[in-house]
Amino acid sequence: MARTIFHGVGTAIVTPFSADGSVDFEKLKELTEYQITHGVSAIVACGTTGEKSTLRHEEHLKVIETIIATSAGRVPVVAGTGSNDTLYTLELSEAAEQMGADALLMVTPYYNKTSQNGLVRHYEYVADRVNTPIILYNVPSRTGMDIKPQTYARLCKHPNIVATKEANGNFSALAQTIALCGDKLDIYSGNDDHTVAMMAMGAKGVISVFSNLAPDKMSQICQKALEGDFTGATALQSYYLDVMNSMFIDVNPIPVKEAMNQIGLDVGECRMPLFPASNEVKEKIRSALAKANLL
Repeated sequence: MARTIFHGVGTAIVTPFSADGSVDFEKLKELTEYQITHGVSAIVACGTTGEKSTLRHEEHLKVIETIIATSAGRVPVVAGTGSNDTLYTLELSEAAEQMGADALLMVTPYYNKTSQNGLVRHYEYVADRVNTPIILYNVPSRTGMDIKPQTYARLCKHPNIVATKEANGNFSALAQTIALCGDKLDIYSGNDDHTVAMMAMGAKGVISVFSNLAPDKMSQICQKALEGDFTGATALQSYYLDVMNSMFIDVNPIPVKEAMNQIGLDVGECRMPLFPASNEVKEKIRSALAKANLL
């Protein structure tokens, strides 16, 4: 049986930036506190939503360190340490482990990519050298790589590989993965709008973008699903569906940062090459937030 890291919502927290483009670590502390006090079950640092790809090495580690210190053991902190370089993935993973991260989130290698055998070798190389449990991250739309069910079946045999954030949108493949891995691999939805459906299939929760701006609402959805109230969970998810979908009308995390700024959380803009939301995108987000009574 896999070591479950959390049940419910893990927020893929944004990285706030000051007007000069530097990381706003005081705001990051505020955001972490906001998430915890509004009921999330975990914080995921330095993922896609956290703009990991434009954080310098020292910034990356300090973001993780700041979130761990602020959370002070109240919820698990999952550190994004994946890259397309196996040795650098190990370097980040060892550093996060030394800081006290509760789990490591490792995206599949991107751009250079690899084969399915290469994926196994990549993940096992790191898993053999750390003690912290690993959550795989499968997001083909970003990486060009897809972890196949048969590959999951090989990877979940490693005692340090305990879960996956699954964002390929393929429910048939998900069903096959569940059949092959059983309780050796926990599953988290990587898409907010798939949360209830995936939890109905056995997922433990979601690593969420939407919860950045409405952590209590996403927590309520997951709690209903965990209690087996899938009708109630579906109804609540449907109520916020337009907002969830509006988080992806431009490249993540452009829309979620815009939404957070609109509701007063003031997280700044994204780093280049991401570009601020257009007036059209801003208005669509504002309309969705107003409709869901989040403004």
